[in-house]
Amino acid sequence: MRGKLYLKNAALLTAAGLVLRLLGMIFRVFLAAQLGSEGMGLYQLILSVYTVFVSLASAGVNVASARLAAQSLARGRGTAPTVRGLVTTALLFGTAAMAAQLLLSDPAARVLLHDSRAELGLCTLAPSLPFIAAAGALRGCFLARRRVEPNVIAQLVEQAVRMAVAALALFRLRHWGAAYACCAVLIGNTVSEAVSCLIMAAFARREPAFRPKPDDPAQGYQSRELWEIVLPVSASRILSSALQAAESTLIPACLTVYLGSRAQAVAQYGSLKGMALPLIFFPFSFLSALSNLLMPEITRTYTEGNKPATSRLIRTALRLTCGFSLAAGAGLVLLGGRLAEFLYHDAQAGAYVRILGFAAPFMYLESMVDGILKGLGEQMATFRYSVLDSALRIAGIALLVPRYGMNGFLAVMIASNLLTCTLNTVRMIRCLSQPAKKQRPEPRPDAV
Repeated sequence: MRGKLYLKNAALLTAAGLVLRLLGMIFRVFLAAQLGSEGMGLYQLILSVYTVFVSLASAGVNVASARLAAQSLARGRGTAPTVRGLVTTALLFGTAAMAAQLLLSDPAARVLLHDSRAELGLCTLAPSLPFIAAAGALRGCFLARRRVEPNVIAQLVEQAVRMAVAALALFRLRHWGAAYACCAVLIGNTVSEAVSCLIMAAFARREPAFRPKPDDPAQGYQSRELWEIVLPVSASRILSSALQAAESTLIPACLTVYLGSRAQAVAQYGSLKGMALPLIFFPFSFLSALSNLLMPEITRTYTEGNKPATSRLIRTALRLTCGFSLAAGAGLVLLGGRLAEFLYHDAQAGAYVRILGFAAPFMYLESMVDGILKGLGEQMATFRYSVLDSALRIAGIALLVPRYGMNGFLAVMIASNLLTCTLNTVRMIRCLSQPAKKQRPEPRPDAV
């Protein structure tokens, strides 16, 4: 019974993930046509700052909700107070993040992004943060319940609403300039997050396991249990997001020094981040589906101390990744440039795709090995490598991009992926070479 439920959930998540990535790619093509390369650059800059506040609003509570809800379900009582407490905490985090983003939108736009047009977009996105936080808490509770349908339905509806609202708002606001065109797209984001949260809340209201019981305690968990999870996870996610935001804001600034034009710098940044990179990573959607299926099994066999089974699963994942990555990389080098020019009508995006196609196999392999390491319980190692990589990328951008322009940044990207791929692969080999030890399960069951 449990195996059938696992396969059903894995199939739903895989199919939904592929559909969402396809819709996201279609939406990107539409946005590129409406915003142009400079508008896409501004849009990406706004999102880079927004991601930091999303991490503040939801990162720790999302992880805590799955663990604490699973704990309450294992006890057979107290689930309703747990869900209520988690959603309340999430709303507090989300509201604080919203207030912070509203207060800091002006200095963030002027000082960090060097573009006052970004302020309107940041203000437009701020109201979405409480909805993201609350929906994330509910999503974790449903995962603990082994129900993925609410999340799948909410995400599919969310993407449809985002696309529809953004398209409608674009047709009304795009003629007012890049700032209002980006604002139109971001209105779609805020409305869709609210709709997604309401859908999750409706499912939670109808979920029998989340209904109050007469013997429910006043609290479903202790405050110490919550903060032990929230604080370290939030700190690591915020640090990672802040480093990525610093990198994103530094690229246009350094390109401006090289080109002598802020508009051209933002346009080149938009062609790369908003057009070329989504196309580069689109083929990885199929490998991501494989990762979703294999990672829980790798975790299970490794935890049981079954080293031969773990090695077989990892070899299977790596063989498929290498074969697919080489084929996808060759396709991107030979055909990706033409495809990018056809989709985006942007010659620069096509050139970036052709160049990065040579590095695509390493990008895909690095992403797969990163997932394997997390399945082996090596999250802290991947976090350390991520921080090191971000620091080196920032240093490389500051040194090379003002002198060599976008070619300097492409060199930094390729070197960065080679470094992280090497570090992750060496760590994975080291983990597998250690003597097999049957690990004791944690006292709090995450999969109840």
